[in-house]
Amino acid sequence: VQLQASGGGSVQAGGSLRISCAASGITLRSYTVGWFRQAPGKDREFVTAITWDGKPIFYGDSVRGRFAISRDNNKNTVYLQMNSLKAEDTAVYYCAAGRPIYSAARQSDMYHYWGQGTLVTVSS
Repeated sequence: VQLQASGGGSVQAGGSLRISCAASGITLRSYTVGWFRQAPGKDREFVTAITWDGKPIFYGDSVRGRFAISRDNNKNTVYLQMNSLKAEDTAVYYCAAGRPIYSAARQSDMYHYWGQGTLVTVSS
């Protein structure tokens, strides 16, 4: 099983970026897929998650209204569209797949499979 996160890079504040999480060895449509991020010197933070059936979708308070998660089952890929980026969004972004109950979808220890992370750097 492999989750491959890609699409990170450098962007100026206010800009947009879309990162991807492509899976092999598992079928993502059978899993809840989450995005987490970790900034230097900080704990890993929940960003967003989408359940196997696409609803509900959860967002962390710091990204709600700016980020959007989606999935393309034909490509076995989940995307994170990030708009109105801020310097504080700078972090390594990780995708993860698991089968948490709805109330636990924000908890990183509920996810079984993790990607290697992709770095997003937002300059002000």
